[in-house]
Amino acid sequence: MKVSIHVLLTSLLIVTSSARIRILDLLRDYGLGTSYRIKTVPLPQLDEYDFIVVGSGPGGAPVANRLSENKTWKVLLLEAGKPEGLFHQVPLLSVSFVNTEYDWQYRGQPQKNACLGIIDQKCPFTKGKALGGSSSINSMIYARGHQLDYDSWAKRGNYGWSFQEVLPYFRKSERATLRQPADALHRGRTGYLRVQNVPWHTPLTTAFLKSGKQLGYNIIDYNGRQRVGFSYTQATMSDGARCSASQAYLQVNRSNLDIVSEARVSKVLIDDTNRVYGVEFIRNNKSYRVRASKEVILSAGSIDTAKLLMLSGIGPKDHLQSLGIKVVKDAKVGYNLQDHAAFAGLTFSVNQSVSLIAKNIQTPRAVLQYAIKGSGPYSTAAGIEALAFIRTKYATDARPDLELAFGAGAFNMDDGTFRRSRRVSQRMYDAIWKPLENQDVWAIWPAVQLPRSKGRVKLNSTNIEDDPIIDANLLDDPSDVEILLEGIKLSIEISKSKAFQRYHSQLHEEKIPGCESFTFASDDYWRCGIRHLTVTFNHEIGTAKMGSAGDSDAVVDPELRVYGVSGLRVIDASIIPEIPIGHLAATVYMIAEKGADMIRRSWRG
Repeated sequence: MKVSIHVLLTSLLIVTSSARIRILDLLRDYGLGTSYRIKTVPLPQLDEYDFIVVGSGPGGAPVANRLSENKTWKVLLLEAGKPEGLFHQVPLLSVSFVNTEYDWQYRGQPQKNACLGIIDQKCPFTKGKALGGSSSINSMIYARGHQLDYDSWAKRGNYGWSFQEVLPYFRKSERATLRQPADALHRGRTGYLRVQNVPWHTPLTTAFLKSGKQLGYNIIDYNGRQRVGFSYTQATMSDGARCSASQAYLQVNRSNLDIVSEARVSKVLIDDTNRVYGVEFIRNNKSYRVRASKEVILSAGSIDTAKLLMLSGIGPKDHLQSLGIKVVKDAKVGYNLQDHAAFAGLTFSVNQSVSLIAKNIQTPRAVLQYAIKGSGPYSTAAGIEALAFIRTKYATDARPDLELAFGAGAFNMDDGTFRRSRRVSQRMYDAIWKPLENQDVWAIWPAVQLPRSKGRVKLNSTNIEDDPIIDANLLDDPSDVEILLEGIKLSIEISKSKAFQRYHSQLHEEKIPGCESFTFASDDYWRCGIRHLTVTFNHEIGTAKMGSAGDSDAVVDPELRVYGVSGLRVIDASIIPEIPIGHLAATVYMIAEKGADMIRRSWRG
């Protein structure tokens, strides 16, 4: 462990989440805020680089690392956020950074079919604003998806993206140290990204896995060949501490790699021949330009990459013209937005102190356990201790269409930070979780895995400071609701298993506000609940879709080059044509490793 015992002991027990942010800032001011070293510079040291990478998350950090392996190339990495600090490394504290300066704090448009019990009906779109991007504040879950996800991409004309072709890049990125079961043929051992089982779990997690076995499911390595079953969480961590993209890939001291933080790119520079020649960025309220002799790589994520493309004149012609933006390339930027939607309204009480509620974890023993051994409650991946991937009766192929995310806690577990991170309304909280304050509970969030609902990202204005318009169109397709309904029924069945009845587990039966007219636990009641207590896993993809030259919806080609311009690629989640099952970071690390190889081949580097 690389964390300070003294800092943990004097802060975790006694301060609120907002105070942690203030302490982190003070520590950084005195040079004590980080538990690892990344060399940054205040401004680019050159006027021109071979490559400029925008964004330092699971897309940009690997690209910057791999390109700078070529000592003859000059590489610039620009990140809008600050470096991470010490508290970022504590997995359970992930939620503390939501709604802070380390989060873009995007809000979706009011939804007509979802998020009805969320403040203003605007579900949050939490995106990391730090060196490491969203991997600095996410739940760290590492889940690659199913073989058929990538074979489907290839069948759509995306050559080179079948599962057998991308598997080497999954393995290349990963350094896995896992408990059994672990599928050695599919796992990497020498990559930069550390992946391990969460080192500690509550007894309720054991009950969750036992219930899966009692229902006939196997305990699996869900990143191996078998994708249907139950498993302890696999997370991007090392010795119980977060392993973000920046920690994994940017702890390299190379004279040909410049990393500039707190530098917000505002525009891609494109000449009259549609050749990209650099970027414009803002730092400390001053605007700068820097040139790229070979390529600019956008790795800012599905929301900000789409925004930056459109501000630079690459996007839907009518939309850009309505804002007075000169159209460089008419393209379907911002379309095809997809996410994993989930239901957060299932809470189960137990009769023993075995959950992650505050009274159980804010103890000297828990803090010492983490500070000394990197274990205990603070090492859990944002409280998500186990997963299950299930095929419902609606599954159309071998892929699971449902995920169950298990956590030994719920919105009543802390001082309100957790529920505020999801923008759960006060009315909703008071009706459902307030009666459970200081009580031990557990929860399952069922999540639809192959959603049919699709949304769109648009510009709000031509000002880089204005948030984009995000209309996720969640649960627009009724089939997504029906899959979640199956997840609710299975979760209740799990709660009744012998393993959970050891703890006298009971479904909390307070009615969801807005659904009082329905009989509790009827199908229509749960359908109503799903639309009120909607959450997303913040797995936004698809807004700069990859596709063949004949695909009118494609923004980039199968080598991630933006159609209609030269010298510009996109390497992040926005290129994904169809959302994979599981969680997104693992897939983006793979895309980055493969994209970097494509660039190197193009320039014979």
